[in-house]
Amino acid sequence: MNEAVPVTRVTDHGTAKLMPDVDRERAWLLTVDGAPQSYVDLDDPAHLEFEYARRLGHLLDVADEPGRALDVVHLGGGALTLPRYVAVTRPGSRQDVVDADGALLRLVAEHLPLPEGAPIALHAADARAWLQGAPDDSADVVVGDVFGGSRVPAHLTSVGHVREVARVLRDDGVYLANLPDAAPFGFLRSQLATLATRFGELVLIAEPGMLRGRRFGNAVLAASHRPLDIAALSRLTAADAFPARVEHGAALGAFMRGARPVRDEDAVPSPEPPDGAFGIG
Repeated sequence: MNEAVPVTRVTDHGTAKLMPDVDRERAWLLTVDGAPQSYVDLDDPAHLEFEYARRLGHLLDVADEPGRALDVVHLGGGALTLPRYVAVTRPGSRQDVVDADGALLRLVAEHLPLPEGAPIALHAADARAWLQGAPDDSADVVVGDVFGGSRVPAHLTSVGHVREVARVLRDDGVYLANLPDAAPFGFLRSQLATLATRFGELVLIAEPGMLRGRRFGNAVLAASHRPLDIAALSRLTAADAFPARVEHGAALGAFMRGARPVRDEDAVPSPEPPDGAFGIG
């Protein structure tokens, strides 16, 4: 954009607004219906402003050897923050971005151009429906960051969805998910149990205060058939401005004890956040 002025547009699923950051020359905040959704610095795509985005970025960093190109599917597009991150940290990666809000994808592509030459394909489609049409064993990483308003849609929380994710991933692939919850963590625990129906290795990353039940917030989950580098992941999350805990193994097993997988017929959206949980202004 030539002028750093806000842009507002009614999209398919809400009112989106792009606002320039006064502290970073070509950085932009995307809000949808007033809630912060994504942050992008066009001059530094590796800069991840939001806590949950940094944690997803750390998981992408340890998903394979540094710099190796990967095939990545992003369920949920926003301002394409993570596709930009992968494009600069893993050059040559082939990426598919799936978002039900086609007008939002067009707004972002128009005003916040992607890195030149990066093989990133944008798809205006429902995430689960698109996955059902994707080839077997075609992705190294699938990232789930889909919100309908402020909640994860019910049909993306069930064993049916996880089955499709596992089918699309290669044997050494990794599924990453951004999920909101608060104590007593009924939703988060059920999602871990649901992932455990297809994956043997699970990791949870969250801010300690959230895990102590002090606030509503985002947790990031990773699921795979192989161990991730927990030591490296712990170092990365500990170095953040707002350090997070990395839970896995026996401790995570104790956290999810008694939780049951979510069947399609029982699926519900993630919990409604309390007023002001993610608002600005």
